[in-house]
Amino acid sequence: MKKKTDWRYRVAHREALIGLALAIFHFIWWFGFTYGIGSKPVSEYTYILGFPAWFFYSCIVGIPLIIILVSIVVRFFFSELPLEEDERGDQS
Repeated sequence: MKKKTDWRYRVAHREALIGLALAIFHFIWWFGFTYGIGSKPVSEYTYILGFPAWFFYSCIVGIPLIIILVSIVVRFFFSELPLEEDERGDQS
């Protein structure tokens, strides 16, 4: 007889995959700008507010962008789960 898994595991796995996707997106954003624009010779750099463009986009724009994305995801896609045992049993 197959044992039923707790419904909270499915929710937790989905939220973990979303978090992993956000981390991968952030790494791709950072790596793309840092090594994409930043791999040119220094004499060819363009500057934004005194920072090299690669640094400006990868670090100064990237951090607020990822903070906003994480805030949106937590607010609209994550749910609060009860940590106590469910008196009614599984909800699957």
